[in-house]
Order: sequence, then C-alpha cells, then structure tokens
Amino acid sequence: MIAIIDYGMGNLRSVSKAFEAMGHQAVVTREARVIADASHVVLPGVGAFGDCMANLERYELIAPIHAAVQSGKPFLGICLGLQLLFTESEEFGVHAGLGIIPGRVKKFVLEPPLKVPHMGWNEIQIVQSAPPFAGLATGSYCYFVHSYYVEPVESSVIATVTEYGRSFASAVWKDNVVACQFHPEKSQAVGLQVIKNFGAWT
Repeated sequence: MIAIIDYGMGNLRSVSKAFEAMGHQAVVTREARVIADASHVVLPGVGAFGDCMANLERYELIAPIHAAVQSGKPFLGICLGLQLLFTESEEFGVHAGLGIIPGRVKKFVLEPPLKVPHMGWNEIQIVQSAPPFAGLATGSYCYFVHSYYVEPVESSVIATVTEYGRSFASAVWKDNVVACQFHPEKSQAVGLQVIKNFGAWT
C-alpha cells in the first residue's frame, strides 16, 4: 500500500490515479497510522512553501514523515514535496523545511526571454540512476511547473539536472528518499515509468 500524504493542498487525485494505472494500490491519507503501515510514502505538493509547512504542522504530519524516512521505506517527494524536504526556503521570506536533505530552496532569477515560473516540458540529464529512474534515458522530457529550485549542500544527492537559464537539480536521491521537481503524474510515459518503478522499489 502506497500512502499519499494529504495536507490539504496539491493534486492528490491525479497522483493516486497514476499509481493505480501502474497497478499499485494507493490511498490518500493524513492518518499517522496509515502512513506508518504503508510500504511506500509519497509527499506531493502544489502551493507556497510556508503554507504547506503550516498545513503539515496543523495536521500533525511532520513526525510521521520523519518516521517514514527513518524507517527506510521508499519515500517519494514531488514538486513542492521535493522542496519541503530541504532545510529552508526563501519563498516569501525564510521558512524552515523538514530538514531531511541539507540545502536551500531558491528563486529563479533569469534573463529575458526566459520566464518565471519554469513551466512546460524540459529535459532531465541523469547524474545517477536512482531506482525509480531505471530504464529512463538521459535527455528524457518531463513536465515542470515551478518558480523555485533546490540547491543541495552536498552535490552527491543530485540524481538529475535540468537546464533553465542555469543548471539546477531536478531530482535528488538519498538512501530511501527520491524526490523530483518535475511532475511524474503529468509526464506521460516517462513519468509513469518513474511511478511504476517507485511502486516496485523495495
């Protein structure tokens, strides 16, 4: 059973439907017991960093997230769910994150004609092939919607990079945690492969 964490924001149904399409049983939940009992945990995210952290606290989800990561079970962060794993974000002031991966979330500062947010299809270059990226070719196109990017303290956690005015980490991998800035549930065949692989990861 894959637990998709519900903190009142995000495209939860589309994520759960993508897992179901790949043959994986998934449940959208904010129950600590369900998260603890799940074989895999997913932290999706859409919205502002500070608001999402406030909701995680309001629904008492921070401790279950840390427990899931520490248990060693496969954990996937998607879009803002990637950013929330980091130490802090500079989105609308400085906000503390979950602190699971050391680093900072920074705003794109780009020269025209590039626009913020970075929205649409872009390539991922695979730096190290995390288990959920098995079978993906470097240069595969994925779907992005974001104005901020992560800057890890340790480059060793970077799994993929993408170019948009600068090179940025578009996915990270640390032990049992994989997180991607792109939306696998919106990235057609490539994204569904990521979802299929994640659900099969043990």
